[in-house]
Amino acid sequence: MASLRIFQKTTYDDQTKNQRDIITQTVISVGFGLAAFLAFCFLSFFKMATKFLAITFFFSLVVIQPIHLHFSGKGGPESSHNDTNGNGTAQFQTYTNPTLSKDWIHLDGSVKPTKQFTLPPTDFLWMYVAFVYLFTAVALYLIVTETKRIIRIRQEYLGDQSTVTDRTIRLSGIPPELRSEDKLKEIIEKLEIGKVESVMLCRDWKELDDLMDKRMNCLRKLEEAWTVHIGYKSGSKARKYVGSRSPGRVDGDDEGSRLLEDGSDEQNHDSSYAHDRPMVRIWYGFFSLQNRRVDAIDYYEEKLRKLDEQIKSARKKDYTPTAMAFVTLDSTAACQMAVQATVDPEPMQLLAKPAPAPSDVIWQNTYLPRFKRMIWSWSITILIVFLTVFWSVLLAPLAGLLRLGSIRQVWPQLADALASHALTATLVQSVLPTVIISLLNVAVPYLYMWFANLQGMISLGDVEMSLISKNFFFTFFNLFLVFTIFGTASNAIDLSSGLKNGFKDISDTFQDTTRIAQILATSLQGLAPFYINLIILQGLGLFPFRLLEFGSVALYPIYLIGAKTPRDYAELVQPPIFSYGFYLPQTILIFIICTVYSVLQDSWKMLFFGLLYFLIGNFTYKYQLLYAMDHRQHSTGKAWTIICNRVVVGILVFQIAMAGVLALKTAILRSLLILPLLLGSIWFMIYYRRSYEPLMTFIALRSLHRDETPGTVTPGESRYDCETANGRDIDEDEETGLRFINPSLIIPLEDMWIAKEPANGSNPAHGQEGDEEGDDSA
Repeated sequence: MASLRIFQKTTYDDQTKNQRDIITQTVISVGFGLAAFLAFCFLSFFKMATKFLAITFFFSLVVIQPIHLHFSGKGGPESSHNDTNGNGTAQFQTYTNPTLSKDWIHLDGSVKPTKQFTLPPTDFLWMYVAFVYLFTAVALYLIVTETKRIIRIRQEYLGDQSTVTDRTIRLSGIPPELRSEDKLKEIIEKLEIGKVESVMLCRDWKELDDLMDKRMNCLRKLEEAWTVHIGYKSGSKARKYVGSRSPGRVDGDDEGSRLLEDGSDEQNHDSSYAHDRPMVRIWYGFFSLQNRRVDAIDYYEEKLRKLDEQIKSARKKDYTPTAMAFVTLDSTAACQMAVQATVDPEPMQLLAKPAPAPSDVIWQNTYLPRFKRMIWSWSITILIVFLTVFWSVLLAPLAGLLRLGSIRQVWPQLADALASHALTATLVQSVLPTVIISLLNVAVPYLYMWFANLQGMISLGDVEMSLISKNFFFTFFNLFLVFTIFGTASNAIDLSSGLKNGFKDISDTFQDTTRIAQILATSLQGLAPFYINLIILQGLGLFPFRLLEFGSVALYPIYLIGAKTPRDYAELVQPPIFSYGFYLPQTILIFIICTVYSVLQDSWKMLFFGLLYFLIGNFTYKYQLLYAMDHRQHSTGKAWTIICNRVVVGILVFQIAMAGVLALKTAILRSLLILPLLLGSIWFMIYYRRSYEPLMTFIALRSLHRDETPGTVTPGESRYDCETANGRDIDEDEETGLRFINPSLIIPLEDMWIAKEPANGSNPAHGQEGDEEGDDSA
């Protein structure tokens, strides 16, 4: 119903531009709930990048490349004075002043005798200024257009529902004197913005959560012991057994049933199973120095029974309240007024923010003190800074592999061997760095994901956004800026007299501003083949493997070897989780690289493969998100603002790079003309954050459809049924997502999964009720 309502409203909308696309994307987003909105933003970026690269590729192929060929020829950026050495290595000619003599400088580091020359014509360099302005305008226009479209869909969808998430605020910074449900309810209702339906004051549930973790570990060991005894095979069916010491009895599925009867109820361990009952070694006594072997099933059943009693007792305790609470109001409008206003006159007190979905909350972090979360956050930030330096040092020799001169100064024999074998040189200088960079792109995000989980964030969505930011910083700073800078440093060393004088030569080199500009231009142009190879590998090489889920398929046999219990096999066939922090930063980096190289000579190659990358990526990721992978994070637009801010940063780098290239070509006036565009882009970034980001975070009050808000809940009907009947498509689970509460307080104690039939074919007597439960659980 919600899909049909928004479909009809969009069909009769006055703005018919991109109407068909809006309808399609709206139906997809609403059909999959808010959990799919991040996927919608992710795919929207691919669509925006495809449009931008298609436009830039057209101008590059039709206008920019012919002009470069006409004025510069075929050899390089200044081909009228470019040459190649005997090995086919391109040469760069410096020309800051036509009356001064400069050196011919090879990319391999050798220097020819000085010679004088005439400055080539530079009128065509106005093309750089024109296309920098044009491409910047196109990029900013696409950002604004896509943002307005996403805002329109988001506001239409969120304004048309009234779920518990939309009506709940996350209140932090609660002073000690207000840490009670009644006082918080009184404070909020005194604001006269609405009535409070419920208050969930977070408490220190660490004891209870630890008991639940211990119970799950014990339950898994008990299932493993029963599996060893029964001889379970992956093809057998699984069932739940509750309240029995043996699979032959089923006492019920309520929480009060016990997995181990009293000691007076002796049971015979003799059974028709082919395997003996497993044994486990327990340690006891002084410093646990004594040990003995006991029956594993009896031991874990008794341990599980004691944990169940401890959990029941722990659920009845009163825990110390913390400075955080989830307050559910009676309407979405009241919630939005609370989160968009300042509640308390004291700083850092009673801070109201939109609440994540109940299933998205990381309850273990809700009772962490604020100072502890800040310490963890700053510690991880400092650690990432140190890692950034480490990655930079690691990439230094890798950048040196791109240039034969750098290799020659470290290992002359290897340089001579590469010079005499073209294929080997290509593998070492082009393929090897590309493969290493790709492997770093795969491995480092796992480390940063672990860091993001340690920062004490409240929701999985916040962890995902943090992972996107961390991985983008790694890919953009280390794999692009630092990689280019180290390439520049390698050039500086090569252009100097060698490594005899060490840092003195490097210092002398960087004191010459003309030489610095020349080195930057040489690095930018020299790294173009490497980045083209990187895009080809990521697009044509790795996307087919991602479409096939090669990683999951390759790891499946390894996980299959370690799987023993029915629970292990059930988890083995679960769909993989799509983590945007792994894929989005690299995609933004490729977009920035294509933008930076869009005006340079032979940019059509970079733009062509970049366009191909986004076309294939759009198809691949759309298939994975819709059919193959699961994405559970609850996000309503934060990812899109992260994407746009990073894209604008890339545009600033593009403008700075083009200004440097023009300055290198002695086009100082044309270089200065890019400065107003640079300032305008910075102003746009500030304007975007102030004007558009609030609409991606909150719901506008005018977007709320009060006339369609469901009425009071009739007797015998839950609010869930009422909202669903009125077309509300909610993203919370019906059983656990209706209210904000720690699942450890209310979730039923999970039952044991064991095989329905033993592997040897014997079939003990099972109750009919237990068989039905087993079929459902399987």
